[in-house]
Amino acid sequence: MELIGIALIILITSAVAATVSALRNDGRGHTPPVRSENEWTALDLPSVNYTLRIF
Repeated sequence: MELIGIALIILITSAVAATVSALRNDGRGHTPPVRSENEWTALDLPSVNYTLRIF
């Protein structure tokens, strides 16, 4: 029983350490904002609905 308890404590400790490490190293606070300088165009989108093109 003690072996299961020790294994559980080690598992929980490693999970907490991995979570903290992932949260510190993900870099989410350092990404630049998304900018759109060009105006939006439809490019090659069809002018007819896809379901209507099938029939």
